[in-house]
This record gives sequence, structure tokens and C-alpha cells, in this order.
Amino acid sequence: MVRDRADLANAIALNSSMVNGSRLIGPSIAGFVIGSVGEGYCFLIDGFTYLAVIGCLFLMRIDGGSTSPAHKNMWAELKEGWEYVSGFSPIRSILLLLVATSLFGVPYSILLPVFASSVLHGGPRVLGFLTAASGLGALISAISLAMRKTIVGLGKMISITAFTFGGGLIAFGLSDSLYLSLPAVFLIGFSMMQLMSASNTIMQTIVDEKKRGRVMSFYTMAIIGIMPFGSLLAGALGNKIGAGQTVMLGGSICIVTALWFSKRLREIRRIVRPVYVALGILPEVASGIQAASALQEPPE
Repeated sequence: MVRDRADLANAIALNSSMVNGSRLIGPSIAGFVIGSVGEGYCFLIDGFTYLAVIGCLFLMRIDGGSTSPAHKNMWAELKEGWEYVSGFSPIRSILLLLVATSLFGVPYSILLPVFASSVLHGGPRVLGFLTAASGLGALISAISLAMRKTIVGLGKMISITAFTFGGGLIAFGLSDSLYLSLPAVFLIGFSMMQLMSASNTIMQTIVDEKKRGRVMSFYTMAIIGIMPFGSLLAGALGNKIGAGQTVMLGGSICIVTALWFSKRLREIRRIVRPVYVALGILPEVASGIQAASALQEPPE
């Protein structure tokens, strides 16, 4: 829906702000409704809220879209999308980083009840504090991204937050105090949102318009499609070596993956830079190239 790719970072960040804001506000409203009229009415009211979403979709008018050519075979289109993703180094590197993060890092959330009860010796209230801290970190992260005026520098942000995400997981796995666990979970939520939103923004900015849908499907698969396997792995490892050791192992793998991505960052910048110049995201570079071309022409 966003016409100017320079606005993608703000649009994606605003969307993330709404998602994580609802994660904080929604449970509070649900708790009040459940306490007043019961769980059934809570689900009933939630169902009616989708009418507003459906209404907004009907009211949307997207201009300027061109009709796509005749549809190819589905498997041929998937193959074409895979070849594009695997052959374009920046998108391939970002997707591999997201796969590792989703498989080994993000499933820490399914172990939160174990930490709340067995490690921190609390109950539902402690679990609520941990969930709220993660959601608050993600919300602040999304707001900070929405305030950015340019997407330049997001590659470095991905590298940094991949490190802090792994570090937060290790700190959380080592902690046996709620006062130490809350800042660690806050850092995890903040870093995870920065990492995923920045990755989304860069990919949607540099992707070939004709392959946007297929590339973003791979992005969704790298996160949501991988998470169930990560949850199974985290549950199995948590049962064998303990919740704390499982989270620390996942954090360590995330840091190793962040090191790999950092080494690839210079090459990624070299490939992405001409795309940014062509889109006018780096106007000062574009004007510099024009000036250099003019200087190469012999004077009259």
C-alpha cells in the first residue's frame, strides 16, 4: 500500500507499534471482561471486533496498481521466487539470519511459564510481568523505528540487535531473580522487534516489484513457518537440559549467526547501495555521481 519506498520503515514500524500496543492493552481489557462476565463473552466481543477490520478492508482503494500478466504454473512461480531469493545475496543473508533467530531464539517464549514457576518461583502474576516486559520492549522499539527519517543504517541495526537479542537470551537464562529477568526480557523484546522490522523494511525496499509477494512469503515462512519447529526443539531441549540452559544455548547460536551476518554486511551494503541511489533514498550520493560524470566531460 505504501507508494514511496522511503516511507516503508515508518509504515512497518507503525504497524508493529499497533500490534505490540495491543499486546499490552488487550490482556488488561480481557482480564476485566473475564472477571465481569466470563470467558465466553470475551471471545464473543473479540469476534465482533473483526467486523471493523472487514469494514476497513472494504473501504480501501489502492490506485496505480497494474494488472499482473497471465498466471504461470504455481510451482514455476515458486521456483522463480526461490531462485531470486537464493541468488540475491542481501535478501538471502537476511532470511538466513531470521531463520536461525526464529528456530533457536524466538521460541524462548514457550518456556516463560517454566521460568515463572520453576526458576523465579512465581505464578501467573510473574508470567504476566515477563510477558508485559517483552511487549513493552517491542513497543518502544517499534516507536523508535517509526520516528526514523531514513532507512539508511538499518543494516547495521540488524547486526547490532541480532547481538543484543542473543545477549538478552543468555542473560535471561542465567538469571534467577525477577529484577534481573525483567530487564533481560525487555531487551529481548526490543531487539527482536528491531531485527524483524528492520529486516522487513530492507527486503521490501530492495525487492524487485514483480517478485514482492513471493519474497515476502519466504520472509513469513522464515519467521512464522519456522517457529513451530523451534518450539518443538525448545520443549525437547528444555525437558533434557533445563529451561535456562536451552535459552542460553539458543542465545549463543544467535550470537554466532550475528557474527556471520556482520562479516557479510560490507558485501550487502555494496550490493544495496546502487538500489538506494536509484530509488533516491541516497540523494546526496546520486547528486555526487552526477557531478562526477559532469566533471569527466570535456569543457566546451
